[in-house]
Amino acid sequence: MKSPHLIAKPSQLLVLAGSAMAVLFSSSALSQSTCSSDGQAAHQALLERFISADCASCWRDPTPLETATDTVTLDWIVPGAQGEEAPLSAAATRDALVRLEDQKLTVPGTQTSQERKVMGWPGAELRVVQGPAVNGYLGVIMSLKLPASALTTSPLQAWLVMVESLPQGLEESPVSRNLVRNVLQPSWNMRKTLEKSEQLEFYELRPMNIPAGALPERLRLVGWIQNVQGQILTTAATSCPAEEKPSH
Repeated sequence: MKSPHLIAKPSQLLVLAGSAMAVLFSSSALSQSTCSSDGQAAHQALLERFISADCASCWRDPTPLETATDTVTLDWIVPGAQGEEAPLSAAATRDALVRLEDQKLTVPGTQTSQERKVMGWPGAELRVVQGPAVNGYLGVIMSLKLPASALTTSPLQAWLVMVESLPQGLEESPVSRNLVRNVLQPSWNMRKTLEKSEQLEFYELRPMNIPAGALPERLRLVGWIQNVQGQILTTAATSCPAEEKPSH
């Protein structure tokens, strides 16, 4: 896999955004190419595996992790001490360092993992949608609906992660993986109070860059909302029409 390209110039983004969004919302694209979290069962846990780019043997480790039923899994490749010479450097992303810092975890020399229970958020509706790949970008939507009964006074964070879903045995991995390819953190200002009849809705629509080497047909989205303690309140993951069930 080639090194991911995570940054585009603003002018490029404007042009590509219009192109990707036009395709995403065309009637033919919606009927044939759109994947969403609609109708998917709620996740019970979020498992995150962090692998140092220096540790090729970690990627090939066949030891399965004990996980709860309906767990959604993410695989982060963390930049290593060997830099671009690291065996897994092509899939490494600095977003992994941001996530480790957010979760107050140390950078692993080999690999580490954490599993967090999804707390559940009665009344909240989180939805993620992906359109087809256009000019190296994936059109994505993340939305959150909150009735007054679901509001919280705790500051919240939204995460949207593009993953490449790799079945067991692919890319020399003995276990199936959701390899993190790109990350978006919407800046949503949560209001503290609402009228009883009012509903608050957050909506993010934009193209996300597809890193070089990632196959568009393998791409999926995983989104979640967490509080300042890092507790996962609710999650959503896309499933495509041809799939029998979402990738975990």
